[in-house]
Amino acid sequence: MPWMPDTVDVAIIGAGPAGLTAAYLLGKAGYSVTVIERDPTYVGGISRTVEHDGFRFDIGGHRFFSKSQAVVDLWNEILPDDFIERPRMSRIYYEGKFYSYPLRAFEALGNLGLWRSTLCMASYAKAKLRPRSTVRSFEDWVVNQFGHKLYSIFFKTYTEKVWGMPCDAMSADWAAQRIKGLSLGGAVIDGLKRSLGLNRKPNDGMQTKTLLESFRYPRLGPGMMWDAARDKVLAQGNTILMGHALKQLAQESGTDRWRLTATGPDGATVAIAARHVISSAPMRELAGRLHPLPGTLPQAAALRYRDFLTVALMIKSPDLFPDNWIYIHDSKVKVGRVQNFRSWSPEMVPDADIACVGLEYFCFEGDGLWASSDADLVALATKEMAILGLCDPAHVTGGVVVRQEKAYPVYDEDYRDNVDALRQEIEARHPTLHCVGRNGMHRYNNQDHAMMTAMLTVRNIQAGARIHDIWTVNEDAEYHEAGQEGEQAALASVRDVPTRLKAA
Repeated sequence: MPWMPDTVDVAIIGAGPAGLTAAYLLGKAGYSVTVIERDPTYVGGISRTVEHDGFRFDIGGHRFFSKSQAVVDLWNEILPDDFIERPRMSRIYYEGKFYSYPLRAFEALGNLGLWRSTLCMASYAKAKLRPRSTVRSFEDWVVNQFGHKLYSIFFKTYTEKVWGMPCDAMSADWAAQRIKGLSLGGAVIDGLKRSLGLNRKPNDGMQTKTLLESFRYPRLGPGMMWDAARDKVLAQGNTILMGHALKQLAQESGTDRWRLTATGPDGATVAIAARHVISSAPMRELAGRLHPLPGTLPQAAALRYRDFLTVALMIKSPDLFPDNWIYIHDSKVKVGRVQNFRSWSPEMVPDADIACVGLEYFCFEGDGLWASSDADLVALATKEMAILGLCDPAHVTGGVVVRQEKAYPVYDEDYRDNVDALRQEIEARHPTLHCVGRNGMHRYNNQDHAMMTAMLTVRNIQAGARIHDIWTVNEDAEYHEAGQEGEQAALASVRDVPTRLKAA
């Protein structure tokens, strides 16, 4: 008897926000669905919540705020009773002092001190009198706007930690878009001018008041949302195969039906037949598993990713600081950001006498940080918390490491051409193969944008045609910082990330 695969209407690769949103909405519409997820334990992808000895922590922070009313309504439908309202607080750490974000100019002046503030003003004056004539890089642009001193204090270190490339190799275009009105240096300069009597315009010291003051958050972390979505998909009678990695995806000759094979945790292979496939797998990996291989495989293979790891420390202390997270602008340490999980939700931390913080390190898979042992990373995080003066190492009671590969798609000088080439080939040859989500589209999407790409894809499947262009769904740099929740039906703008300069 021939081996017959499971047959469904839609096969979905990946149980992150995009994959689970598609699975849930398709199930509601009466479609049969099977989802494969490589992780053996967690759904939610980068939006999952990891649990260790009762402590819960995020892989990066995930505020629940969206300009799409459809996304807000879906969150409320999936998780109607478990949102809490949380205050928003983030600060910048530099040389032992905290700076409000966005910056309060006079607070910054007090922290910097008279001598350093004077040097900043002199550096700013020099930049205005003798700006760099050729502005190609992020460094060129910021130095011309604020002077080299402010650039070195508030821009260089953190930016290079996050993106893994020097500021003099990043495009100036990204600086112009990213900094905009939320100008840290501008607020300091405004305060310096006022202190010298050069600016009579009333100002309370805040450059902008567009940042959200509070946000909604699941009481047990973002993973609570995706656990609930998983349970609803299963309750619809559909299937989620955990611990299954895509092996091959092939379209049956002469038909519009797909055959997907995946390898399970025991090494056995399962096969799924489907009329449509929705993929949130990284485009590079999807292309390498398509059969026959796409002609654009070299372009897909050139796509790169920035990876990420969190070291969660449990520390004897009722609380260490009130912030959701702190940006670390200090070159003496490798950590880029420190989260306080109790500030996200008190229920994330089960012991009132123990604080749980997450130190975030940005890296590339295989580099020194990524390849370090868990014990070495916990020791490094403990040491760096002491260097920063945020805790006594003797009070650290435990730690755990979580690695997240392919956390951020890299926007290098060729990425757009590579993505466009692969997208055009897939859409031309495979109209029933749909790429969604952050890695599925190699787009720097947030959770709600990943969901919107899935929602529009479901509508396309229902219509039998690509009536919605999901590639218009994205965000700008201030998306989470301004505007009203649910104010737009779709999320159509461009989020900027740094691009590497081409050779002169």
